[in-house]
Amino acid sequence: PSITRLLPTMERAAIVETSINGRGALIKVSDMAQAIEVANRIAPEHLELSVADPEAWLPQIRHAGAIFMGRHTSEALGDYCAGPNHVLPTSGTARFSSPLGVYDFQKRSSIIYCSPQGASELGKTASVLARGESLSGHARSAEYRITDPDWKAGNTEDGK
Repeated sequence: PSITRLLPTMERAAIVETSINGRGALIKVSDMAQAIEVANRIAPEHLELSVADPEAWLPQIRHAGAIFMGRHTSEALGDYCAGPNHVLPTSGTARFSSPLGVYDFQKRSSIIYCSPQGASELGKTASVLARGESLSGHARSAEYRITDPDWKAGNTEDGK
């Protein structure tokens, strides 16, 4: 049924109508490839892949808060009872955010462990970047680990 027939029967018709008028859109695309391109650009909170073979298209979806697979998987199932939580990135923030998950409730640390050779190679890059930010202490800590006798710091305070 069309939205014009459904809208008057909804309990929150005024809110739905305001939402559709303010943020709704019907976007006609030429094929599924273009549809996926549009979906990734919009980065929707909810994306229904209401197609015969949703698994075939899933790998191409890069930006969506929750993806509902197939004609039988409505958004309401995911919102209320299918398993995932309903705290999702909105307003296009699925481009850089994920749904709330267990990692949001864990304290994690990054672990960095370099070999002497790795520290020597990475130290060159770190030195250049640190000096570009005028962080000479950081630069020196990286340079201290550089074992390449031909490498020279390009920007030292004393010019040596």
